[in-house]
Amino acid sequence: MKKNLFKLLAITILTASSSFAKAQVEDPVSWSSKAINIEGNKYEITINATIDQGWHLYSISLPEGGPIATTFTFKPTPDFKLVGKVKEITKSTTEHDEIFNLDLSYFAKEATFSQIVELTTNTTEINVNVEYQACFSDKCIYLEKDFTVKVSTSNIGEAKTEEVKKEEVSKPLVSIEGRKVDDAATKKKDVQSLLIFFLISFAAGLAGLLTPCVFPMIPMTVSFFMSKQANKFNAFLNALVFGISIIAIYTSIGLLVSLTNLGANFASQLTSHWITNTIFFVLFIAFAASFFGLFEIVLPGSLANKTDSKADKGGFIGSFFLALTTVIISLSCVGPIVGALLVEAASGLGAKPIIGMFGFSLAFAIPFTLFAIFPSWLNSLPRSGGWMNSVKVVLGFIVLAFSLKFLMVIDQTYHFGILRREVFLGIWVIIFILMGFYLLGKIKFKLDSPLKKLGTTRLILAITSFAFAVYLATGIFGAPLKTISGLLPPPSSHGLFSNKPKSPSTLCDTPKYGDILHLPHGLEGYFDYNQALACAKKQNKPLFIDFVGHSCSNCKEMEAKVWSDSRVLEKLRNDYVIVALYIDERTELPENEWYTSKVDGKVKKTVGKQNGDMQISRFNINGQPYYVLLDGDEKTLAEPRGYNLDIEDFIKFLDSGIEEYKKRNK
Repeated sequence: MKKNLFKLLAITILTASSSFAKAQVEDPVSWSSKAINIEGNKYEITINATIDQGWHLYSISLPEGGPIATTFTFKPTPDFKLVGKVKEITKSTTEHDEIFNLDLSYFAKEATFSQIVELTTNTTEINVNVEYQACFSDKCIYLEKDFTVKVSTSNIGEAKTEEVKKEEVSKPLVSIEGRKVDDAATKKKDVQSLLIFFLISFAAGLAGLLTPCVFPMIPMTVSFFMSKQANKFNAFLNALVFGISIIAIYTSIGLLVSLTNLGANFASQLTSHWITNTIFFVLFIAFAASFFGLFEIVLPGSLANKTDSKADKGGFIGSFFLALTTVIISLSCVGPIVGALLVEAASGLGAKPIIGMFGFSLAFAIPFTLFAIFPSWLNSLPRSGGWMNSVKVVLGFIVLAFSLKFLMVIDQTYHFGILRREVFLGIWVIIFILMGFYLLGKIKFKLDSPLKKLGTTRLILAITSFAFAVYLATGIFGAPLKTISGLLPPPSSHGLFSNKPKSPSTLCDTPKYGDILHLPHGLEGYFDYNQALACAKKQNKPLFIDFVGHSCSNCKEMEAKVWSDSRVLEKLRNDYVIVALYIDERTELPENEWYTSKVDGKVKKTVGKQNGDMQISRFNINGQPYYVLLDGDEKTLAEPRGYNLDIEDFIKFLDSGIEEYKKRNK
């Protein structure tokens, strides 16, 4: 009896342990499908994804250079043909990703996709493969699923195949620490993004007030109200209507742009396509040229004359037309600012153009209203003069610098490798040095007045411009420039002035795939496990495995914020042999290197598929980033770890691996 109880207990423990180990391989997305007859032989296949709390699934349409988009592949047969492409039924959420510097669309909780098919027979089974990337706050996983949808003229319904269903999983053995996020956090990020854009737009409105087309209009407009009214209260009311009208006019422009936005997927394509980025680059160059005085952006003079004549009628209607006249006349100076804001806003969240134009017009309208209420304040305004054109020229330098952003997107998306980080920074250094010399009066533009005296404000701005140029120059020689990293191309380990190790190469041989894959911060290492392990044994060093992904934003953040620490770099460079195993690398291997996985029974043909299969089969986990330290016998030296931005903790992790390796090799 006792023996039977002991056997039963042992079986229970082993079963539980097995289940617990399998649970480490996570799949936060459940898939189901159904087919509905539309007309005749046409059917709509609806595929639904149910997403676990806190996770998100990426859209089917993402810009190049970002995460992996959800991709559906329908195995072709003579029994059906596809009509059109897969469409998203559920509206995705779009937000800016600071790591990729792209606007990315994703789904939380659930997503529904649709594909129209036309049958050529009465009954068929359609085999569907879906590849997708799901991310949590501290990790991303790259998975694929196969399932079958039965489509019949007599039996249409939900697919019942086991492949569609997600197995129940319990808490994994390997715990990866990280931030907890949910839908509320996502909404908070959207709000923060809009708030920052509002503040930028508000600041742009204040800058627009200082231009030569607008600044002289402030006292003229206030005196117009005072002369037309019998008392100050009426002057105040009309000035208030004037200010509100300016806000309404500009916000209406933003509303128009927002309403013509064709959705999040269109916005993603807009931000990555070479045609739109080329157009935006040319527009920004034109705006900069206008600020430099090469030409003016103006509406027809007859339009301003018509609105001005109606403004003479007075009253609230007159105030509105005076506001419209002010907007039309001011466009010759603020048009480039408004255009730049709208270009930035059009590719973001739907409300961004409205928020941007509201912020700009609010800053633009406030002074007119305040000076109408307190006309004595006019005495404190500086006199109009050449300084106003200087404001335009400085804005021109800034717009010129930001125009490079659109060339950067083209260069990164299509892998031209021309506008590398050091080249980009070099151009910015030149722009801000020129701006500094302009502020000192050493450079003059067409509409500039002679600079008789260098004022304190101008001198401070010149020093600031030169200081910023010096700061940028440090980035050319390897400084991370974390404060503006989101505006710059990513660091390159094979660039012109990359942080290459000073000592000779310590690698045993030339790394496989080294022509297409690279480690950050000038580190040397391998991209093939067996090659790296052989070198680690030869050099008597522990092996540092980095399970990573091209599309893993948390991996990039770890590299930028943790690996960049000089102490971490020193340990990785001197004490370990590094191997980076990209789970989403699509390079196809020779057929003699293919194998069938014991995990899912599928043939693994690419570098990424084999790396991902190794992570699951060896370590029972499928999230990235994931770091493992091994000795020469392929045994772990410390508990593997994932995403954690604590630098000191990462150093302890590396130190513990080194200490354990030394103990085992005494």
